[in-house]
Parts: sequence; C-alpha cells; structure tokens
Amino acid sequence: MKTDELEPNLSKNSWFKELKNLLLLTPGSETELIDILKVASAKKLLDSGTLKMLEGVFAISKMQVKDIMIPRPQMASLAHDQTLEELLAIITQTSHSRFPVLGNTQDDVIGILIVKDFLKAYANQATEAFDLKKILRPAYFVPESKRLDSLLNEFKANRNHLAVVVDEYGGIAGLVTIEDILEEIVGDIDDEFDVIEEKKILRIADHHYQIHALTPLEEINESLGTYFNDTNSDTIGGLVTLTLGRVPATGDKVTIQGWEITVTKANKRQVLQVELKKL
Repeated sequence: MKTDELEPNLSKNSWFKELKNLLLLTPGSETELIDILKVASAKKLLDSGTLKMLEGVFAISKMQVKDIMIPRPQMASLAHDQTLEELLAIITQTSHSRFPVLGNTQDDVIGILIVKDFLKAYANQATEAFDLKKILRPAYFVPESKRLDSLLNEFKANRNHLAVVVDEYGGIAGLVTIEDILEEIVGDIDDEFDVIEEKKILRIADHHYQIHALTPLEEINESLGTYFNDTNSDTIGGLVTLTLGRVPATGDKVTIQGWEITVTKANKRQVLQVELKKL
C-alpha cells in the first residue's frame, strides 16, 4: 500500500484519539463539559455549528415553556363561530399551519385546526355542509413551568407540533410549537414565507410601499419624503414596536404622521417586514 493512501486514515485516527482524550477528562460539571467541547471546537475537532447545537441542547434542559412561548396577545387564533370566508382570510394572511380555535371565551380552546384539514373541507363544501368543529384536532395543554426538554420528548412521542400553554389559574397564557424548541438548539428556522425582499424599500403602488423592518428611518425619510423620527429607535420596525408598546404580530397596524403602517411579517421576537400606505 502506498504511503499517501495511509495518510487519510492516520489523520482520522489522530483526530479521533485527540477527541477521545478530551472526553476522558471526566468533567465534574456541565460547565466543565461545555468548556471541554469549546476546546475541541478550538482544535477543529468540532465545527462551530455543532458546538452551538450542543450548547442549545444543554440550555433547553434548564428552560421552561414560559421562557419561549408566544404570549397570548400575539397568538393567531380562530373563533368557532367565524364564517368560512373569515377563516380563510386569517389563514391566508398569517400563513400558519395550525391554529387554536376559541369557544365562547378567550380561555376556552376547543381544539386545534390544521390547515390541510381546513383546505380539504373547504374543497368539499359544495357537496357537504362545512362544520368547523368536525375537523378540529384535540388541543394539547401544558403548564408554563414545563421543561422544554420534557416537552420536546412529548412532542416526538405524541406527534404533536403545537401546545396551548396554561397558567396556574387555568387561563390561556400562550402557545408553544416544536419549531420554537428546535430554534433554541439550531437557531432561527426560516421557511419560504420568511423570505424578505432584498430591496429595502419596494414600491407597490402610488404612496404604497413594502419595507424591510430594519430599514433606517433616515433612509425612509429620504426616499419617501416622510418625517419619521424617534430618539429611541433607528428603524421602522423599532418605531412600530415602540408605538405599540409590545412585540408586534403579523397584521398589527399603527398610524403615524398620516401613514398607515401594517406589519406583514413578524416572528415572536421582532418585526421583519411592513407596508406603508399614505392615508
């Protein structure tokens, strides 16, 4: 066998031996174990992405549902007595795949609507009467104090993707999805609906614009002739957040200096995109 054919195996064995030696240090705590993994990453035995995910795994073992849940004011929900057209409008506007459905009160979640079930029923409405309650799936309730690692295991075992979070009095506190937990491990997960236009300011029609939420107010003022100004915010997304006094949700609207600003894309942490329309 040629010498150059041996080199890859020797290199691989050396890498494995060095990693094995690091892990044989027998850490006395989780902090020491993470330090060892960081040393392994510094020695190029682990890539930075793998290290970040391992740190995320350790983090969720100490976190509770209340730490990452989407709070009740930001929940996208449906009402049991909405018309078919009203339901369709909300579903298409938000682009979510699952919705909690409310009964007679805000704390009465009667089930979960999965959009694919709705679309099937919507397609068959010509031959059979549409009944929302017939296509609802059972709601899965969890307390705010539930640990994330435990909930992730339950999601996997029960094949659930969404849980309704309840407070100590039985009221609805918010909701949490399997994606929320996975993002704590791997970082933000974007889908095709999260794509933002590369152009910061896109003209839709006269006095109607689509704008990336991180666009500086100064740039918007120069482009549109507006006079947006706030000493506590540099971007249009920040201005909307300050005006509302909370993290905005998709569909939220504010009126500032004669302009209607609509949040068209947002996640649980920040505004991603807005539309400006002159009133």
